[in-house]
Amino acid sequence: MSLKQTPCLVSVVLLVALGLVACGEPPQRGTPGAPPQLAATTAVAADPVNIAHRGASAYAPEHTLAAYALAIEMGADYVEQDLQLTSDGVLVCLHDTTLNRTTNVEEVFPDRATEVEIRGEMRQVWRVSEFTLEEIKMLDAGSWFSEEFAGARVPTFQEAIDLVRGKAGMYPETKAPEEYEALGFTMEEELVRVFVANGLDTHEGQAATPIYVQSFSPESLKRLHSIAGDTYRLIQLIGGSQKALLNEQGLADVASYATGVGPAIQLLVDDPSLGYAARSHGLELHPYTVSATRLPEGYADVGAYIRYLFDDLRATGVFTDNPDLFPRH
Repeated sequence: MSLKQTPCLVSVVLLVALGLVACGEPPQRGTPGAPPQLAATTAVAADPVNIAHRGASAYAPEHTLAAYALAIEMGADYVEQDLQLTSDGVLVCLHDTTLNRTTNVEEVFPDRATEVEIRGEMRQVWRVSEFTLEEIKMLDAGSWFSEEFAGARVPTFQEAIDLVRGKAGMYPETKAPEEYEALGFTMEEELVRVFVANGLDTHEGQAATPIYVQSFSPESLKRLHSIAGDTYRLIQLIGGSQKALLNEQGLADVASYATGVGPAIQLLVDDPSLGYAARSHGLELHPYTVSATRLPEGYADVGAYIRYLFDDLRATGVFTDNPDLFPRH
C-alpha cells in the first residue's frame, strides 16, 4: 500500500504533517522441543497488540504527527514515541539523539554542528540537546521522506499526546537517558510530569489511553518504577548485546521492575526458548521490528510472519512499520 493509493487519507495526513494540528509457509527451523506449558497468568494474550513503530513509518516520515495520525487510521493499538530532550528541557519525539538524519538542520543551522568520532571517522552532527524547542520547530522533518510531507515538524511529546489520546495507546521510549542525565536533565521525571499534567497517571486516563514505557536502559526503567510504582507498564528493550537479560537471572531482575520485555526478533528466532522463558516469568513479550521490506525468506507477507511470532515464539505484541498489515484473528 502507498499513500498515493489512498487520496482521502493523504489529505488528512498532509494536514497533520503541515502542522495544521499544533499467508505463506514459515521456513524450516530447528526443533527446539515442545514449548513449556505456561501458567494461566502468562498465557498468550487473546488479542496481541499492534504497535506502530515510530508511527506508520512505512508510509509517512517517522515520528511526525502525520505518521501518528496514519497509524491510528490503520488500526494500531499503540503508537510509539521515541523521546529526546531539547536544550530548554522539552520532550520531543525523535529517534536519534541528533537532528541531521530526519531534518534539514544542516541547511538551517550550518554552523551549529559538533564534530564527533564515529567508527574511527570524524563526522559532523547536530545534537537535539544543543537546540531549543523554538529552533527545532524551524526544521523540516518531512521532506527527507517525500515531498508530500514537506513542512512537517518535529512534534513535542505533548503534541503527540494531544493527537493520540483517546484514540490509541501510547508507547514512549526514554532514549539515551544517561546522556541527558549528564547534561543535568532527568528524563524520567519529566516524562512522569507530563503524564500527570495530562491525567494519564490515573485509571480513568489510562482506560482511554493505555500506556507502556520502554527503554534499553534498565536504570531508566528502575528509576521510573521508583518514581511511579506500578502506574505504568514498563518494557525492557533488549538488543543483541543485552542477551544476558533473557537468562534466568536477568529475567528475574527484569520482572522486579518491568511488566515485559521487547527483544530484537532475531534473538528469539535464534533461540525460541528465550521467549518461552520470558513468558514463564509472567512477562509480556513485544519483539521489534517487523517491516514489509525486510521479511525473512519463506514468509509471503507481514501477516504470516507476525502470526509466526505469536503462535511459535509466544509474542504478545509486535512493533511494526506496517500497522495496516497486522493480522487480526
